[in-house]
Amino acid sequence: MDMGRAGLGVEEEDAGLSWERELSEVEWMLVGSSWFKKARKDLRYLVGVSGGADSVALLHGLKEAGFEDLVVCHLDHGLRGQESVGDREFVEALAHALGCAFEEGRWDGAKWKGREGSMETVAREARRQFFEECAIRWEAPRVILGHHADDQAETALWHLLRGSRGVSAMKEVQIWEVGGGTLEWIRPLLGCRRAELRAWLRSRGLIWREDGTNGEPIAVRNRLRNELLPLAESIIRRDPVEALCRALRGDEELREIEAWAVEQAGAVDPQGRLHAGRLRCLPPALRGACVYRYLVARGLSGVDRAVVGRVVGMLEEKGASRVPLPGGRMMRRKEGRLWVE
Repeated sequence: MDMGRAGLGVEEEDAGLSWERELSEVEWMLVGSSWFKKARKDLRYLVGVSGGADSVALLHGLKEAGFEDLVVCHLDHGLRGQESVGDREFVEALAHALGCAFEEGRWDGAKWKGREGSMETVAREARRQFFEECAIRWEAPRVILGHHADDQAETALWHLLRGSRGVSAMKEVQIWEVGGGTLEWIRPLLGCRRAELRAWLRSRGLIWREDGTNGEPIAVRNRLRNELLPLAESIIRRDPVEALCRALRGDEELREIEAWAVEQAGAVDPQGRLHAGRLRCLPPALRGACVYRYLVARGLSGVDRAVVGRVVGMLEEKGASRVPLPGGRMMRRKEGRLWVE
């Protein structure tokens, strides 16, 4: 398979570069700024590559920036038949062409169809587990992902619609506690737009795979991307992605203040458990912030107000000693301490 010539499987027509950025600036962002510029290139990194334009641009950008010890990780979700097989073959060929190690995993997503719970949530949990296993196998507690500004806006919008805490979305670098260690999740492309990444690939004659289901109304994120955001743009007559990202920057400033307050509260004991007595003494808003940040730091996704409220309820005199958490995990309370199982 020729990995270096144009001839995209399904090519989109991009209406120019969003935010009116020049291609050279996008190229500079990919290989010379922010995380790319300050990261250590002598470390081993896992790179999540689906075969789509975003992750393919990420991988090429990493190689151009001088990262040598990369492990390309690809999870087959088992939902698209031969197209999924084609994705895996494409990513494996690309990894070998660029001199990268290749790690694959398979998840039988078809068996989850029709079951209780969101397919997107279950699939996200499967990916998280896959990367955790890869991190142990390759002794590389660092995962680089290709999320970009459009993904960020979609995530922020979905969190708002679900009643999450603020306009929260993804961070460039986030560290989760996993199995007695830590796993670093890195998203260096959050400042790039989807159209910009595709234009950057085209300028080099590079190819990628297209997932035809991205245009179908079968998932919440698809409908946000293809229906709600275009409708919002037609109503407000401005780019909603740029507006949402601007709101995120303001929210991040408030979260820095919150992080400082949580640290000052000292609600986590030396064993990494929440101290019930200290939590009870805090103002309600700070108590909830301590719980929220504690759960997120332990790798839980989908932590909304309802989840935080259930955990805070454990502090009451007749509160539950066990509360279910997203992803099939459990919050336990015993002898004045709370922790995640």
